[in-house]
Order: sequence, then C-alpha cells, then structure tokens
Amino acid sequence: MRGVFDIVGPVMIGPSSSHTAGAARLGRMALRILGEPPTEAVIELHGSFAKTYRGHGTDKALVAGLLGMAADDERLRDALTMAAGRLKVTFVTKDLGDVHPNTAAINLSGVSGRKLRVVGASVGGGNIVITEIDGYAVELTGEYYTLITVHRDKPGVIALVTHVLAQEGVNIAFMRVSRQERGAQALMILEADQPIPEHALAAVRHVPAVQTAILVPPV
Repeated sequence: MRGVFDIVGPVMIGPSSSHTAGAARLGRMALRILGEPPTEAVIELHGSFAKTYRGHGTDKALVAGLLGMAADDERLRDALTMAAGRLKVTFVTKDLGDVHPNTAAINLSGVSGRKLRVVGASVGGGNIVITEIDGYAVELTGEYYTLITVHRDKPGVIALVTHVLAQEGVNIAFMRVSRQERGAQALMILEADQPIPEHALAAVRHVPAVQTAILVPPV
C-alpha cells in the first residue's frame, strides 16, 4: 500500500520529485557507496532524464547528491557552481536499454583513484532503486541501513556474515547476492532495520573470503 508521502512526494527543491528529489538521492547514494569524495563524474542519462535534465534541474540534483546534499538542501540549485574546481562533471545522454525512463548511470572516480559505476532509477515520490553496482545486479532502495560486501563465492561466507549481524541483534530486512560467475567474486547487499555497529563491520571484514565491506546509511 502506498503512503501519502509516496504520492505527494518529499520536501524538496525543484519542480519534480522524480527529477530532483529522486535524482539527488541517487547522487547521494552513489557518493556513499564510493565512500570517499569524488573528483570526476560521468553521468549517463536515459529516457525522460535525458530529455529534461536541464529544464527540470536533474543535473543540479544529481551533482548536489554527489556533494552530499539532501533533496531539501537550499544549496541544491547552486550545485553545479559549487562543484566547479572540486568535481569534474560530464553529462551524456544515452539509451541504457530496457530500464525505467528516469534512470542514470553514475560513473565516479574518487580521490584515491577508486572507480565505481552505479545505475539507478528515480521511481516516483522521491523514491529510488539502485539496480547495478559495478556490473552486479542489485536492488537497493536507500531506505535501510545497508551492508555491502564483495567476497569470494564459496560455501559458508554468507552464513558467517549474517551470524555477525545476528550476534549484534541486527534484523535483516532484505538480502540479495549477485555473482557474475560461479566460484568467482560475488556482491552481497544486506538491508537492516537498525544501524550496524562499526565493530560489527570490522568483524565482517575479518570473515575469510570477504574482500570489501562497507556500511551505507539511509539517504
């Protein structure tokens, strides 16, 4: 059942919850997954995003999110100016295939040189869905406290990670594991009802076969 805020949308700056509030959340989610300030962003815009991104302020909203701003931040309208000198941004209109019309692919380079590709859609009312992280199919809403791991695809890894969270009393709301090849790398998304403590993250990082683990708070 849809709630009233799904229908009327959130408090925001700009004309459209899909094209500004959702876009800002997409940018902010990509920033948090990257885990460090970005120095360059190449943003591929699909469908209605591609057609109206300047007029509806989608470009400003995406960049505002990449700078860490929320959708209701008064500075959002000045995001492109604020990014000058600290974040090189390129917008490209592109057909991304059979995806939601309000989809963007955000390609980031961080201060450490880390690269990241996040694909997500603004699905209405300021809500978002991240559908791809670095080529892995995911489904991530930004509504929950989220643990993202990259690990070797082998028996027992998932059980060890979820055991760490269970010991902390963390309830898992949603979980998805994506892999590109059996026995190779896998990416796991765990969305939890409550915050995941930093010491639990440290314990997850010590699980054999876990290569990377990050926490992403709600956006």
